[in-house]
This record gives sequence, structure tokens and C-alpha cells, in this order.
Amino acid sequence: MQRDSIEAKQEDLFAILRSMDRVMVAYSGGTDSAYLAWAAGKVLGDRALAITADSASIPESHKRDAEDFVKRFKLRHQYVDTHEFENPDYVKNDSSRCFHCKDELFTRLKEFGDKLGFDNIVYGVNVDDTTDFRPGHRAAQEHGVRAPLLEARLTKQEIRQLSKTEGLPTWDRPAAACLSSRIPYGTAVTRENVKLVESGEEALQQLGFSVYRVRYHGELVRIEIGKQELARALDPAMAARFTEVFRALGFRYVTLDLEGYRQGSMNEVLPSELVKQILPILS
Repeated sequence: MQRDSIEAKQEDLFAILRSMDRVMVAYSGGTDSAYLAWAAGKVLGDRALAITADSASIPESHKRDAEDFVKRFKLRHQYVDTHEFENPDYVKNDSSRCFHCKDELFTRLKEFGDKLGFDNIVYGVNVDDTTDFRPGHRAAQEHGVRAPLLEARLTKQEIRQLSKTEGLPTWDRPAAACLSSRIPYGTAVTRENVKLVESGEEALQQLGFSVYRVRYHGELVRIEIGKQELARALDPAMAARFTEVFRALGFRYVTLDLEGYRQGSMNEVLPSELVKQILPILS
């Protein structure tokens, strides 16, 4: 019988993790993977290991945050090198890019786990992720990677609430997809353009914004700012600052998206039929 209270769902999560005995957590440092890594550590202790991909598509600031979190909660943690930028199918950046990224990650995790005696790999997809186009979920299925948050029927809001209750500083962290997601489909993903995006987002953080995305379109940059902060971004003085910062990075045209930040905006160009293909995987 499925239990619906948030406390019951957390207990179900603990039970799922406990049944695995030894677990490697694909850990990016975001709200979901941090909560999952914490839960695995709480239930399994040293039999849980958080693994972070050492990739150019992960911002250095996210790696620092991930390290701070595991140190604070005394979780086992290691990095694993991934080589998705050496895969032409990843670099060409079609609608299956996320599949190739996760395929590379889970392949490396499996190799690493075999050496250390970890049979189970888990990652932090939740119920709300079933509504967006995420072909990386297909890679998880093909590699036998489990999604305990989804199995426990936890939503993003419930994960935030439980994280706050447990004192996790990640409870209100904004969504944080990889840097490659800022490059439009059909434009090659390179170490150079994702690092350019990273520099732009660091600049926005230094300007005091908390929710933002830098969308790369060749000579043009499209800046998305959270709706609650959009009025400040629209101030003429701030607009001039944007122009100064992003032209210094090499962009010729600097634009502000008037719709503001919305998750997965690069997916808006995909045919609805393609998006629907991925959703049954998570049902």
C-alpha cells in the first residue's frame, strides 16, 4: 500500500536504500542529489559513496559547493573523470546529448564501482522530472541505475521541505543543470563555449542575481533572470552593465529574455512528439 505523507515517503526512501546494502550516489551537489547522498549516508554510513563527475560541463562553483556539503555531513565522496567531450555524438549536441552524457557517467561509475565492490548506482531524479524532456533517464534505465526518490514518489517540493527539516543547506538551491544545457541543439558543445557560459553566470552571481541562465547563441547571448528579479535586470543601468560584462567576454549582441528564467527553455524548440517519447520511461 502506497503511503502519501511526506514523513512516510522519507521512511520509504530509507527502506529502499537500506535494501541495497552498498550504494554509489551520482552526486552533483544540487538539491535532489544532495538530499539523496545525505539519506544514503544516514542509512548506510560508509557503505554509501557519493561520486561527482569531474567534467568541463560542471561549474567549478558547483564542485566547491558539493565538497563543502559532504565535508559538513561527513559523507564519503570521490570524483570520477568523464570524457563525454571526446564523444562526437555528444559534441554534435542533438536532442540525445543528455543521453550520451549520462551514458558516459554511468559507464564510469560502473567501472569505479566494480573496483570498490559497489553493485548499486542511484541518482536523484524525482516525480516532477517526469514532466520534462530528459533523455538521460533512458541511459539510467539501460545501465540499471535506480532512482530512489522517484520510487518513493517524492516531489521536488517535498525534497526541499525534507531537506530544510533535516538542516541541509541545499534545500532552497535553484535548479542547476549542466553547462551544456545552455547551448542550443545543433550547435556543437565544446569545452570553450561551456566555460564562456560559466564565466557569464559567475558574473551574474557577482551582480547579485540568484536565479539566472546564460544561453549561448554564437555571437549573441540570451540572459534569463528569475521572474522575481527581472525588474532589477530591466533597469537601464543594469542593462548597460550586462552589455559591458558580456561584450568583454566576446559576445557581440547582448539580450535579456523578457520571459525570464524557465527550466528547460532550450527544449521549447523540440517537437512535442519527441518529448512524449521519453516520459513513459519514468512512469
